[in-house]
Amino acid sequence: MRTAIVGAVLLVLGGIAVATGLLPVPEAVELWDRVWPILLFVIAITVVTELAAEAGVFTILAQQTARWGRGRAWVLWLLVVLVAALSTIFLSLDTTAVLLTPVVIVMARHAGINPLPFALTTVWMANAGSLLLPVSNLTNLLAQHAMGDPTPAAFAALMLAPALVAMIVPMIVVFVIARKFLLVRYETGEEDGIEDPILFWVSAAVVVALIPLLVSGLPVWLPTSIAALVLIALFLVRRRSVVRFGLLPWQLVLLASGLFLFIEALHSAGLGTIMAVISGTGESPLALLRLSLTGLVGANAIDNLPAYLALEPVATSPARLAALLIGVNAGPLITPWASLATLLWHQRLTSFDVEIRWSRYMLLGLIVAPVTVVLATLALSATL
Repeated sequence: MRTAIVGAVLLVLGGIAVATGLLPVPEAVELWDRVWPILLFVIAITVVTELAAEAGVFTILAQQTARWGRGRAWVLWLLVVLVAALSTIFLSLDTTAVLLTPVVIVMARHAGINPLPFALTTVWMANAGSLLLPVSNLTNLLAQHAMGDPTPAAFAALMLAPALVAMIVPMIVVFVIARKFLLVRYETGEEDGIEDPILFWVSAAVVVALIPLLVSGLPVWLPTSIAALVLIALFLVRRRSVVRFGLLPWQLVLLASGLFLFIEALHSAGLGTIMAVISGTGESPLALLRLSLTGLVGANAIDNLPAYLALEPVATSPARLAALLIGVNAGPLITPWASLATLLWHQRLTSFDVEIRWSRYMLLGLIVAPVTVVLATLALSATL
């Protein structure tokens, strides 16, 4: 509820800015035109993953993955790294946080392994691995529009080198700090069967069909919304009790809406001028590092979405927009509120009774986030 309360307060403050003229109505309308597809995508993909989980898709996937690990925890971990990367790239970081977190927890417990290294892998890959395609991160969708709507292939060509660096560096850190849990052998426990084959196979087919549609060039909210409606209709017939208001991530949507409106109001009050001075100009390696590190600080201070919005006006070229994305995508590894994906991930941990100390999480993030952002930015600069 704290998330919803913060979002409501920010919406009220933004509404006051509109009512008093600080934020002109046309600018507020333009903001809404930009963000409603993103918010609809978040709602729809959350519903899809929630219902797919209820159908047992992720449990079966977890059991199969445990078999593929052949009793070696490090092999199992590498499989999780691969799946997390593919899920983030093609289905978005929020999907990875919602979809993969329960899979890795069930999988680790099924194999009798500490689930925390796998959970940390998921959240770090969800954030740092979200640079390659427009669909990978909500900020990418905004940046794609600011770049002039390049194709997914053209966007990926620009982001390929920094994306690879941003995925590899945090995974090296995870392996080093969790090696005593990963260099062990395991035995899988008893496997669960498919409770309702119709629910399972239709849900699995919907998820599989959705993946290519998300990178087809269609507005991402469209196939995701259709997939959500198909699964809702299926569950209304097969398991009506599952279809409830709680499926919707309304608290996070409220927070995101409030952040968008509040930051836009701050822009009208002069935030853009301040951010322009801090982030500098130019496309030299040092200039790009200055912008990406400003994005890192902003994301961990106020969340990556408003940080991106605050800095977008000073990211005046594709190269600078790419550097900004590195900061706000690969940088939010420190504070719990740095990205919606991290909040979604923690929500999943809590629902599975997995505890993590935020103090340790933040300490690790303070080490890995700056290194990742600096190296990824240098990789970008080297390929321009």
